[in-house]
Amino acid sequence: MKVIFATGNKNKVIEIRDILKDMDAEVLTMKEAGIEIDVEENGETFLENATIKARAVAEEVRKKETLQDAVVMADDSGLVIDALDGEPGIYSARYMGHDTSYHIKNQNLIKRLEGVEEEKRTARFVCAIAAVCPDGELLSAVQTMEGRIGYDEEGENGFGYDPIFFLPEYGCSSATISPEEKNKISHRGKALREMREKLAEKFAG
Repeated sequence: MKVIFATGNKNKVIEIRDILKDMDAEVLTMKEAGIEIDVEENGETFLENATIKARAVAEEVRKKETLQDAVVMADDSGLVIDALDGEPGIYSARYMGHDTSYHIKNQNLIKRLEGVEEEKRTARFVCAIAAVCPDGELLSAVQTMEGRIGYDEEGENGFGYDPIFFLPEYGCSSATISPEEKNKISHRGKALREMREKLAEKFAG
């Protein structure tokens, strides 16, 4: 099986390949599959955005004879902070502008939460994955990782908002634990494993 994952994020691709490594599939990025398309993700939820992207990329993939049987996957993920009415939410990647460093984004979020007590700093990472199968069927999975927003950046292992995402059960940020441990508990890890099971069930026959 070929899986084409609609992303250009190299960190995300590393995670995806690691989580799907025991699945009998070759995971290709859009670039590796020769697909160059800019999709406007204008949905109102993570799953709507993932679906929009997966369908748009699948349309291009089907034009290539060698990829007719490929499964096209896309994800939309982000950080939801309760005390900020769900921000940055589906705008997580675009928050404060695409070209703004995550260090600046993280510091801004910490500043906005100044004075907010510990138990009200609840937040979660959300990951929605949509997969378009060769027969056109759409499969989906949505999972979360619960935590709180810390008071400073911590750790070097993660990326994006990981350094400020505090995991109470570990006593540290999600950028501090090992990539292997993070993949076991992360929103993306859980969503990918759910998707892996759905694909295995679909193609079992």
